[in-house]
Amino acid sequence: MFNMLKIFNTLGRRMEEFKPQKENAVSFYQCGPTVYWTQHIGNLRAMVMGDIIRRSLHYLGYKVTFVRNYTDVGHLVSDEDEGEDKMEKGARQEGLPPKEIAEKYIKVFEDDIRELNILEPNFKPRATAFIPEIIEMVKVLLEKGYAYETSLAVYFEVSKADNYNRLSGQDERMLEEGAGAGHIEDAEKRNHRDFALWFFKAGAHKNALQTWEGPFHSPLVENGRGFPGWHIECSAMSKKYLGPTLDIHMGGVEHIPIHHTNEIAQSEAANEAPFVNYWLHNEHLTVEDKKMAKSEGTSYSLEEVKAKGFNPLALRYFFLQAHYRSKQNFTWGALEGAESGLKHIYDRVKSLKGEIGSSQQDETGGVDKDLRDQFIKVISDDFNTPQAMAVLQEVLKKDINDEDKLATILDFDKVFGLKIKEVIGTDEIIPEEVITLANKREEARKNKNWEESDKLRREIENLGYEIRDEEKGYEIRKKTV
Repeated sequence: MFNMLKIFNTLGRRMEEFKPQKENAVSFYQCGPTVYWTQHIGNLRAMVMGDIIRRSLHYLGYKVTFVRNYTDVGHLVSDEDEGEDKMEKGARQEGLPPKEIAEKYIKVFEDDIRELNILEPNFKPRATAFIPEIIEMVKVLLEKGYAYETSLAVYFEVSKADNYNRLSGQDERMLEEGAGAGHIEDAEKRNHRDFALWFFKAGAHKNALQTWEGPFHSPLVENGRGFPGWHIECSAMSKKYLGPTLDIHMGGVEHIPIHHTNEIAQSEAANEAPFVNYWLHNEHLTVEDKKMAKSEGTSYSLEEVKAKGFNPLALRYFFLQAHYRSKQNFTWGALEGAESGLKHIYDRVKSLKGEIGSSQQDETGGVDKDLRDQFIKVISDDFNTPQAMAVLQEVLKKDINDEDKLATILDFDKVFGLKIKEVIGTDEIIPEEVITLANKREEARKNKNWEESDKLRREIENLGYEIRDEEKGYEIRKKTV
């Protein structure tokens, strides 16, 4: 179905026709989390946006190889190689080894993305499993003269990179004028802009908890012991699975001037090939028009969203209402509106199914061609989800038969990922535990024990089901929102 897909490429800052290296295949890498804490909903929005783009590519007929990494070593608080190690910070705060911290928060993250119905990556590498590949890339950069050693680290020499700032568009002269500003932590560093490929277990990192031997040299450590810089990790992992040149690399806008700029410099120097053809960057989620902040209690987790009674898919629906390149403002009122919108779609779909009857929709209905053409047009315009949602509303309004309407909605949900097909399932088996609680509740109602009845209803809802009282008994069904 290869429609003319256009993508806004940060490299050049313009819309471009998408032309992958292979005609029907796409290599796609997204920066994943540093797993030292629970990811807030702003980070989860980035994951949802990556998922929507991946689903859109599938919908348009491409075979996508999708890689999203875990940073489970290093990643200093500052992208500019300064500050404390995030993994060690998490380890100290919780009194656990970094490996256990990583395991704990990878599980939390994977539980969250599962509840948001984000597809599993084809590969999800952890940086600690790629130390040999990272070391090899640093060795190549040293051998080619792009890197140098000091007593504290191995650095990439930025002045030797070709057109270093082409992704960020920053003015080289202004950056050089600022060379004296700020703190240069290594007196042997040739230029303040040079970035670390490998930190030795010395200086500020002499007590580092995660270190490996390397073929590098420092008078302060034996056997080159240390750990990789953050930027080199992504270059090594992406190359392993996707080769030296990627079709798409996605990350947050905050990564443009440093992390992604450094990835380009080191990857192209080491591999002698273009690193990425299309750079995609998602904007930030704000809260009450302010930056998310732990100090203000606005760095919300998915668990906090659920604790307020919201279905995680209501949050996904909320994210769909804004373009990935646009800032989006989160409020609890806006999430309530999203939940109502999602419930309206679910209710309409269930009513359509009821009107159709027991026949299986996907055997009798057909996707409306005009509406599908509209849908393809908008997702081919840099994955325009707000416009795609508008087309979904058109489906609900259009005067077509119920079978085709339902088929069209389910077809679009391949991109939206709102689990609409599950809403209309008719052969669901209700767990025995839920049935037992429902029977006890019915008995309590007969005895006019309303307090016990309400308690049992809440227990049923906590298990993911709802009970509706009817004239001749009750109905149990899975909660949708």
